[in-house]
Amino acid sequence: MLNLDRITLDPDICHGKPCIRHMRWPVDVVLDLLSSGMSIDDILADHPELEREDITACLQYARLLASGEPIQRVA
Repeated sequence: MLNLDRITLDPDICHGKPCIRHMRWPVDVVLDLLSSGMSIDDILADHPELEREDITACLQYARLLASGEPIQRVA
């Protein structure tokens, strides 16, 4: 099951980049944290405003973009 409803696009937040739940947390920043070696638990401990489902939604969003599958609804 996809959690893409957690990924939002708003031209007034982070220049319209895909973000988590209308917060100023762009998907690419979360992916950078993960690729730097931080675990999901590390990220959640450092940033309590985030939820585990937010991070998995970022991974799902990135997978869809990389696969070329159409993203049905991100808003």
